[in-house]
Amino acid sequence: MKIIITAGGTSERIDDVRSITNTSTGRLGHAIGERFLDNYSQEIDQLYYLHGLRAQPLEGANVTAIPIEGVRDLEAELKRLLTEERIDGVIHAMAVSDYMVREVTTLEKIKSGDTTKLEGNKISSNIDDLTIIMQRSPKVIRMIKKLSPQTTLVGFKLLSHVPHEELIQVGYGLLQKNDCSFVLANDLAEIGPNMHKGYLIHRDGTCDSMENNEQIADMIAKRVWEETR
Repeated sequence: MKIIITAGGTSERIDDVRSITNTSTGRLGHAIGERFLDNYSQEIDQLYYLHGLRAQPLEGANVTAIPIEGVRDLEAELKRLLTEERIDGVIHAMAVSDYMVREVTTLEKIKSGDTTKLEGNKISSNIDDLTIIMQRSPKVIRMIKKLSPQTTLVGFKLLSHVPHEELIQVGYGLLQKNDCSFVLANDLAEIGPNMHKGYLIHRDGTCDSMENNEQIADMIAKRVWEETR
């Protein structure tokens, strides 16, 4: 059995010393990886752990940890693994940047019609009107089942302070759109130091409810294991 887990957040470079990232710690993805190793290590031939640079790597005899910086890095590694090997399951827990840096300029340049970009290893810190132009990132999750139709895919959807019905509806929409086997839907309002409520949505619209990271990790590992048997 071969599994891919993505965890943590991506970072998009502004220059060699600055980047735009998100607050994802990768703890949930790490917990899911540990659960697979604890419960199914004898059956796992390889676990590929694609993790953000600020996330804790996963360790184990059958683990290959691959650090990921930006969205393009994640896209390239997933394409390589999904085309070169038969992957049984992908747990796509990484918080992928919605936008990538297209160019860096200044407000003055934009107003004057100057199309030259700011370039260099480190952009000067003396600029008063630094302007970063962003472009939408590719939706990496959309390519997973296209490249590997037999793979069991778990997607993740995080919203903030929405009604429960909306959370489940949006999560189920993600499942349908990307041909996921399951989607873990959670709300920032239900995540805290000692709790993390999660709802694992199935293809038939039913869902498992969990109260913390450990329960979520247990349930996802269990459901993926059952699905791939």
